[in-house]
Amino acid sequence: MSTDATTDRLITTSVLVVGTGGAGLRAAIELAERGVQVLTVGKRRRHDAHTTLAAGGINAALGTMDPEDSWQQHAADTLRESYYLADPAIVETVARGAAQGIEDLERWGMPFAREADGRLSQRFFGAHTYRRTCFAGDYTGLEIQRTLLRRAAELAVPVIDTVYITRLLVADGTIFGAYGFDVVTGHGVQIHADAVILAAGGHTRIWRVTSSRRDENTGDSFRLAARAGARIRDAELVQFHPSGLLEPDEAAGTLVSEAARGEGGVLRNTHGERFMERYDPDRMELSTRDRVALANHTEIAEGRGTERGGVLLDVSHLPREQILATLPRVYRTLIDLQMLDITEEPIEVAPTAHYSMGGVWVGPEDHGTGVAGLFAIGEASSGLHGANRLGGNSLIELLVYGRITGRAAAEFAAGRTSVHRDPDAVAEARAEQTALLTGDGLEVPRRLQREVRDLMTAHAGVVRDESGLLEGLAKLSRLEERAEHVTAHPDVAGFDDLAHAFDLQGSLLAARATLECALERRETRGCHNRSDFPEQDPQLRGNFVWSLDGGIGFEPLAEAPGPLQDLAAAPLDDSPQGKLVE
Repeated sequence: MSTDATTDRLITTSVLVVGTGGAGLRAAIELAERGVQVLTVGKRRRHDAHTTLAAGGINAALGTMDPEDSWQQHAADTLRESYYLADPAIVETVARGAAQGIEDLERWGMPFAREADGRLSQRFFGAHTYRRTCFAGDYTGLEIQRTLLRRAAELAVPVIDTVYITRLLVADGTIFGAYGFDVVTGHGVQIHADAVILAAGGHTRIWRVTSSRRDENTGDSFRLAARAGARIRDAELVQFHPSGLLEPDEAAGTLVSEAARGEGGVLRNTHGERFMERYDPDRMELSTRDRVALANHTEIAEGRGTERGGVLLDVSHLPREQILATLPRVYRTLIDLQMLDITEEPIEVAPTAHYSMGGVWVGPEDHGTGVAGLFAIGEASSGLHGANRLGGNSLIELLVYGRITGRAAAEFAAGRTSVHRDPDAVAEARAEQTALLTGDGLEVPRRLQREVRDLMTAHAGVVRDESGLLEGLAKLSRLEERAEHVTAHPDVAGFDDLAHAFDLQGSLLAARATLECALERRETRGCHNRSDFPEQDPQLRGNFVWSLDGGIGFEPLAEAPGPLQDLAAAPLDDSPQGKLVE
C-alpha cells in the first residue's frame, strides 16, 4: 500500500465514471461516441455487475403489442406507483426517452424477444396499464450488460474493474477527480478528471436479508457523494422483495423469482393457512410487491412464521414438467444452495431488501448533484421511483439518463478553462487509507458490517416505529464509535479487507441517513410502513433530503402536469389475469 504521492498510480482523463454496471457503461458509451476521453472504474468484475441480476424486463411505451400505449401513460403509471413521491420532471424525461433507449440497445445487438413477425415482444408487469416491458427471457439484465460491454469494447472504452474509489476529490466546490486503491496490489490510485459520474449502486446490502451480493450496494455512493458535499434524497424508501431465501447464511436474501407465484405458487404460514386471502383476496399471491412483502412480514411478526423467521412458498402441487419448463433457474438455485427439490417441498422465504429507491439528490435536467462536475445515475441516484418502483423502470432509467448525463458531463468538461487541484484533499484521502492499514485497533470490519445489518433488519425493516428507530440510532452511534478502531489486514490474496473497511464506512453513513429520514417520515406510504402512523399524510408529499453537515430538510414536490395527473388518477385494471407480478 502506498503511503506517499511518489508511489501512487496517477491517471488523467477528461471524465471519470465510477461503476462498471449498466448505468456507468451507458454513460461511458455516450462520452466515447462524442469523442470525449473517458475512464470507467469499479470494484467488481465488469461481467458480474449488479445489473446482471435484473431478470424481468425493461420498459418503453413502444406500442408494439398495445398501440394505444403512450409515454404519457407510462409516466402516469410511474407517478401513481411512486405514491406521488417521484419527481414529475424526472418521470417525464424517462418516459419520453425510453423508446430511444430501446433503439440504442437494438442498434448494438441486444437479443430482445420478438414476435413471429419481427416486432419486439412486450409483456405486462404489475401496475402497468399496457404491455410495455421488453425482455430477453429471464436474463434481461445480463443481456443488457453484455450488450453494453460489447459496445464499450468497440469504442475502446478503458474499463478498470479492480479499483476501489474511496474519496471524490473536490476543490472550491468543484470536482477534480477521485482517489482509491487497487484491490489486488493495494497501490494508491489518484485519478485527475474534469467531471465525475457516480454510478456505484445503492445501499440494500445494509440489511441482513438482501438480494445484493456481499460486496455490492454497501452505500458507497451515499458516502462518496455526501463527503463531496452532495445530499441524499429518500434514503428511507427501500423496496423489499417478498421472497428471499433465508439459508444458507452466505446466500440469505437470494431471490426466488416472482414467476414462482406467477406460475401458481401458494404462500402459507406455519399453520398451513393460505394467508394472502386475508390481505388481497382478489389477487392473492399475484398482488403487488409491497403488499405481498407486508403480508409476509405480518405473518412472521405475529408468530405464524417458521422457526427461522420465514413463510412457505409452495409450488410442489404443480406438475413437475411445468416447474422444470417455466422455473428452471429457481429449481437449480434451490438444488445448488439447499439440496431442496421444489417439485416435492416448499421453499422457506422472507422479505428481502431489494432496491434503493432513494439515493443521491440529482436535478432532472442532467442528474447533476449540486456539486460542480459531479453527476449521479442509476441506483446511486434518486427521483424516479418514489415510494414504490414500477417493475421494469430501473433498467430504462439507466439507459435514458446514461445518455443524458454523458452528454452533460462532456459539456461540463469541455467548458472548464482551468482546474484547481488541492493537494490537501489528495493527502487527506491517502492518509485515510494509511490509517486503516497501520492502526492498532482490534475491531474487524466484517464483524461490524454484520452488526449494521442486524441493526437495520431489527429496526428499519418492512415495518418501522419511532421507538424502534430511536433504538436503532442509539445502537448505530455505538457502532460508529467502534468503527474508529477498525484495522484492515491485507494478505497474500489482496486488499479485500481494506475494501471491507470502506464498505463499512459507507454502510454506517447510509444507515444513519436511512434511520434519521425514516424517523421524520411520520406516515405510511408505499414501501414505508410506520405502525405508529398508519395513514398517509398529504403534508408529506415530498422528499426528505439528508446531508452530512445540514441534517435533514424537506422538499415539497412540484405538481405533475394536469393531463398526467388525470391519467394517473384513472381507475387501473387490477386483475392479475395474463400479467406477471411486479
